[in-house]
Amino acid sequence: MTFASENLAPDLIPLRVIAFTHKSTPLKELNRFFLPDDQRVERLTRLRDRSGVDELLYIATCNRIEFVIATDATCDEVFMNRFFRAFHPEFTAEELQFAVRHALVFEGENALDHLYRVASSLDSLVVGEREIITQVRKSYDECKSAGLTGDLIRLVVQSTINTAKRVYTETRIAANPVSVVSLAERQLRSLHLSKSSRVLIVGAGETNTNLCKYLLKQGFVNFTVFNRTPENAEALATMLVHEGARATAHALDTLLSYNGGFDLLVTCTGSALPVITPSLYDTLLLGERDRKVLIDLALPADIDSAIPQQHDVQLISMEELKLVAERNLIERQAELKYAEQIIAEQLIDFDRIFKTRSLELRMREVPDKVREIRDRAMNEVFAREIQALDIQSKEVLEKVVSYMEKKYISVPMVMAKEILLDKR
Repeated sequence: MTFASENLAPDLIPLRVIAFTHKSTPLKELNRFFLPDDQRVERLTRLRDRSGVDELLYIATCNRIEFVIATDATCDEVFMNRFFRAFHPEFTAEELQFAVRHALVFEGENALDHLYRVASSLDSLVVGEREIITQVRKSYDECKSAGLTGDLIRLVVQSTINTAKRVYTETRIAANPVSVVSLAERQLRSLHLSKSSRVLIVGAGETNTNLCKYLLKQGFVNFTVFNRTPENAEALATMLVHEGARATAHALDTLLSYNGGFDLLVTCTGSALPVITPSLYDTLLLGERDRKVLIDLALPADIDSAIPQQHDVQLISMEELKLVAERNLIERQAELKYAEQIIAEQLIDFDRIFKTRSLELRMREVPDKVREIRDRAMNEVFAREIQALDIQSKEVLEKVVSYMEKKYISVPMVMAKEILLDKR
């Protein structure tokens, strides 16, 4: 269990974040804390009720799991053990120890600061990737619909989303892509290929799947998928067909006999040696002499280096994309100082929002208290004197008391807000 640095205001915001990220937990171990969609609401509801927290937000991505909770409790070892026992009652003592040992704990404004950085992608594996802001919003919507969140997390998420939007729009932290798929998309877009181009896909892993999704969005409709495991090729082809494209799936060892031709070849396998050899490439060409586009997203390369030398091709290679990605990442890092300024401003702004909202909630009792005093004065303390008044005097008295009642409710609220703002 690792605590963040000393809280900026530990007693002000009853906000806690328990996080498992690529910084503290091996990525292969994150699955311990992942909740399947069909179990999520039931298990999170049980977790909230059994751990004694007031509100709960669960955020899960490919490289982080975040538990955002509203509670006054300190996340000490006793609390953490109770929390993870409620999260997963089947955890062994060793698994509980693993959870407590690898958790990153943020409290008070440190928790808010952490969430700002998460949504702004400053804490991501790849700084500047925008997907996280959508994931945070979706996670909140799910937990809100399940009745797991309340007023505090609503304010926190609203401020977190606003902060991330400011970072993305007021800095250049996401101006240039750094993922190889995004860079490949950008280069491919500049080539203006026909949407009817024959697209030959070699490899059905995550990288090629993501690029296929981009091709679908751009209107490409003609796909042929080859993969070492036929079932995976079939899964990718099925997804493409479901989205309105034409696609067939084949085993990789049948590529030599493929006679459908291609205009765009996309390859990404885990082979240690080139999959597309010069002889295989000659076979795939079917005698065609027009320029082909090749995208090789594999390391080591899937396309033999002799092919671009022997044929008229436009090659988009992983080595080239990595160099561009590194340059773009350096540019993004230079924008961090501006993002830090935005986060500092947003923390101050949230402090004002939270104090004002806390005051509003506390002041809800004032109208009832004022009416209680009014009723006692009119019906008990001064009941005899009021009864002796004539009708006109009673009406005037009623107007005066009603006027005073409204002022006693509104004036303290205005004054308290002014005091809060003056303290900034």
